[in-house]
Amino acid sequence: MPLNSITLGVHIHMWQYALKIVLSAVVLVAVSELAKRSSFWGAALASLPLMSLLAFVWLYLDSGEVQKVSDLSQGIFWLVLPSLVLFVALPLLLRSGVGFWLSLAISCLATAGAYFGMVKLLGVLGVRI
Repeated sequence: MPLNSITLGVHIHMWQYALKIVLSAVVLVAVSELAKRSSFWGAALASLPLMSLLAFVWLYLDSGEVQKVSDLSQGIFWLVLPSLVLFVALPLLLRSGVGFWLSLAISCLATAGAYFGMVKLLGVLGVRI
């Protein structure tokens, strides 16, 4: 049965999704496996903006619009700042004896609050993300 252009387009689109999922998963697995052996190298790999780079590539390949990539990059910049709350709160809570799951939950809530605060602040300053 010959493939028409619509069927071929659907197949190509599905393969692109599969490739995105596999590459993204490889990065996550690499970070967790590397962290088992060395927290420094695991942290170094995790701190690289690999997911952002992949998102830029996927967005550009999907849309061909550099403005969308630029907007995404600027939005990531502003939202990286409140995400740092997680990386400060979690080790402080864990080192003070709070259990892992509770520490993780509190850190996530604090980070969500920081995101909310940042979005409000940016709105007041006229920065649109």
